[in-house]
Amino acid sequence: MDTFRKRLIHLHHCRGIGWRSIKNLLTYDPNLTRIYQSSFTDLQPHLPISTSQLKNLMKDLHSSNIQSMLNKYSDYNIHIVTIFDDEYPNMLKQIYDPPWVIYAKGDIRLLSDQKCLSVVGARYPSSYGLKSIERVILPLIQSGWTIISGLAKGIDSKAHELALLNKGKTIAVIAGGFQYIYPKENAKLANMVSKENLLLSEYPPFVRPERWQFPMRNRIISGLSFGTVIIEARESSGSLITADQALEQGREVFAIPGSIFAEHSIGTNKLIQQGAKLVMSSNDIEAEMISQI
Repeated sequence: MDTFRKRLIHLHHCRGIGWRSIKNLLTYDPNLTRIYQSSFTDLQPHLPISTSQLKNLMKDLHSSNIQSMLNKYSDYNIHIVTIFDDEYPNMLKQIYDPPWVIYAKGDIRLLSDQKCLSVVGARYPSSYGLKSIERVILPLIQSGWTIISGLAKGIDSKAHELALLNKGKTIAVIAGGFQYIYPKENAKLANMVSKENLLLSEYPPFVRPERWQFPMRNRIISGLSFGTVIIEARESSGSLITADQALEQGREVFAIPGSIFAEHSIGTNKLIQQGAKLVMSSNDIEAEMISQI
């Protein structure tokens, strides 16, 4: 390995490695040169992982051909951005646990956009939810905001589609790698986003999505943005996880109110009770966001 950047990417590809383990190894070996000569017993005290995970990590560290992988990624127009690169989004760098490495397919210039807004919500939205996203989010798309979401069914997909249909900008953040788009029915949408805008993941392309990766992905969705809009969410919705993470990151949370009789609106209405900004039009968001840029 001939550069620190390549060594970090190599480490990020190793089985058994996670965010905290990379942090610990960077503390133990800031240049990531000693780890290649370190023994099992040298590394074990620094890593919060099992014996079997450490064995896998060490095996990959000494056998993976990272240059071959990098060449393959280049062939598929996959960009790799580390937290130490100039292209890494400044907003994302400010969160508690920013990804060490992100994989991007599409226009990486979007990573430097200042006017970014996250939009998440119900997987099975009502007609009210779909009308709400057009009323509130479409004018923002038309005025140059980059819309960030998670490529899930429902509101997420609608947010990406609105941006694409109206020649706007959008970033889709997925769990797992690019080879395993979830849900499968959104593979076509993911392809469109990657060609015209940006598809993003913190996992190498060959990594299959796991359930625990989705809440982790949500911190990136909120972390890339000045604020997050919640459009329809049940009381235990995953969208509320994104809202919580946005608050922890010191970002704004906006919620579109709904009927007190609708299950889809329980989560959003409670967010408003707890201090989220009630949104009735795009102006409610734009006025708040512009004052912070």
